[in-house]
Amino acid sequence: MSTLHTDRELMDLLDRIAAQDDTALKSLYESTSSRLFGLALRVVRNRDAAEDVLQESFLTIWRSAASYRASLSPPMAWLGLIVRSRALDALRKRTSDRADLMNELDDALAETLPGEGANPMDATEASEQAFALHQCLGRLETRQREVVSLAYLRDLSHGELAEQLKLPLGTVKTWIRRGLEQLRACMARYA
Repeated sequence: MSTLHTDRELMDLLDRIAAQDDTALKSLYESTSSRLFGLALRVVRNRDAAEDVLQESFLTIWRSAASYRASLSPPMAWLGLIVRSRALDALRKRTSDRADLMNELDDALAETLPGEGANPMDATEASEQAFALHQCLGRLETRQREVVSLAYLRDLSHGELAEQLKLPLGTVKTWIRRGLEQLRACMARYA
């Protein structure tokens, strides 16, 4: 089969996929995945994320091929819409993960730092708190300290940290949660 299919060939493949023909899904993937991957990559701007988007898109195609209507759009437009939607979902999730992580860190730090107005006493207290934070961070396990520090200093989401450190996502989330709990408890002793 040629990699560039006519609309009719793509519609036939979608009809077969709607009938749960997995060889048709494979053919559709082989013929369209490079173009659809390019679309995903343009939206999410990350190769790994684009691969995930493509996989999710083909799962969606498998589940919803029966809903395709040739009278409403050409097949490549329909496939592209699915990929674009999944890519935008991935971007929203990544933004949400980053915001959740920053909120956790901001809350933890807000409990340790006084608010409003700077005066010499505030500077002294801030210096003492910085010392306390340094001491408390030193009490965390090395990997846990690294994850918490990277999350805050580099503004990385849980997923980005897991990818960068080559760790399971659950491990990263657990280390951050436990690290923040330990920091809170430790900082409370200095208060």
